[in-house]
This record gives sequence, structure tokens and C-alpha cells, in this order.
Amino acid sequence: MQRVIKAALLTALLVPSLAIAQESERDEKAFTWTGKIPAGSWVRVRNLNGGIDVEPGTGTDTEVRGEKKWRRGDPRDVRFEVIKDGDNVTICALWYEESSCDADGYHTRQHRDRERRNNDVNVHFTVKLPKGVKVLTSTVNGGIDIRGATAEAVAHTVNGKVDVATTTGPVEASTVNGGLRVRMDEIEGTGDMDFSTVNGSVTVEAPASLNADVRMSTVNGGVSSDYPLTIVGRIQPKSIRGTIGKGGRQLKLSTVNGSVELRKL
Repeated sequence: MQRVIKAALLTALLVPSLAIAQESERDEKAFTWTGKIPAGSWVRVRNLNGGIDVEPGTGTDTEVRGEKKWRRGDPRDVRFEVIKDGDNVTICALWYEESSCDADGYHTRQHRDRERRNNDVNVHFTVKLPKGVKVLTSTVNGGIDIRGATAEAVAHTVNGKVDVATTTGPVEASTVNGGLRVRMDEIEGTGDMDFSTVNGSVTVEAPASLNADVRMSTVNGGVSSDYPLTIVGRIQPKSIRGTIGKGGRQLKLSTVNGSVELRKL
């Protein structure tokens, strides 16, 4: 599975963009991008302040809409960029001129401008996803909701819940402050999967045919699995390590404050 930089670290990088093609658009309230992304390629949507919703599209085009909301901030300080690398497309909401973005994440210089720090512009993204297109979503302050994806999906936030439902996995998802719920009707390939939070519960629903080497853990909560497990090591009430079926891919579910559940569809 493609490795991504988690949202909590995105604002600390100072690496120049390596994108092949880049477009920038500044609009007072909203942004819309529509284009064809071949099945098996990625659409990546990156945000800092605001949630991201992904839903099935009705045609062959991928559609991404970003809407700004604010009370005291200046919406002109937020712009949108579209970066194309091969058949993949990355779309970012960018705060201030110091920021840039590419397939790997955000790159920005820190500043001490109090007025800018008080800018409360929020961007909410809605993505309409055609069949077979992979999706990567990341934000810092906001929830992520992915519905009806038919290929690999990645979702990372810091402050917000994550809810992912796919007809075909794999999936990778994380948050820090929020619950995490994932459903995969089928899982392709052999790639590892990681689901984690700190303050919230983790629930993963997977097909009955699942084969995986599993690690499940919590500190304040319970751990449960619908699947029969061949236990590895000692049996502990808040930590399970074992094999489901033939084993193979690594499947990790973890939290600190909350329950961990692995459910069979």
C-alpha cells in the first residue's frame, strides 16, 4: 500500500514539489475540478482545516468540490492547487503564499503572524469517485467519510472521526481524536493494513475469507474478534496477536482510549 505522511506531520516539511504539472486557482467561496482519472490511478485530496466526504460518482469523471466557510478570516488567503503526476491527480487547499503541496503532502514555512493564525477559513471537500479510482484523503481538523469506493482507499486526520466503506479494499486509516470505522466487502492483493487512533474506538468489518496476521491492542478498553484466531504468544485481555486463516498480510488495529473490534461480514 502506498505510504503516506500522516497528517500530524504534514506542516513540518520543507521539500520542493516534484509534480509534472500544476494549476492554481483562487476563488472567493468555492472550487470545482472535473476530469478523467483512469481506474487504478489515484485522486489525492489534502486539506488542513475541514472535512472530506467521498461518494460514488455517476459517470466516468472524477469530481472534486471545495467550499469555503469562515466567520472572521479572509477567504482570499486560501487557494486550491491541482497537481498532476502521470495519471494521478492531487488537489490541495493551501493557506497563505508560503505553502505548497504535492503527492507526498504539505510543505510550508512557519510564521508568527497572529492575524493569520486567527484565520478560521474552513474548507469542506466533496469527491465524486468513479469505479476503480483509488482515493487518498488527509486533513488535520475535520472528519473523513468515504462511501462506495471500489478500489484502495487511504484516510488520515488528526481531529475528527474516520468512516470508510468500500466494495474492494485494501484500506488504511488513522486519526488521533476520534473513532474509526471501516468496512471492506472484499480485499484485493496482499498489502498490509493499519487502523489506529488514540482517543476513540476502532471497528473493522472484513470478509469471511480474510487471511491475515493480526495485532489488536488498547490500553483503556476491550479487544474482540469474530474470527477464530491461532494465538501467538501470551493471551492478554487488552492485546491480541494471532493468525486468521492462512495468515499473510499484516493487519493492525490499535487505540489507547477505546475498544477494538474485528468483525466478520
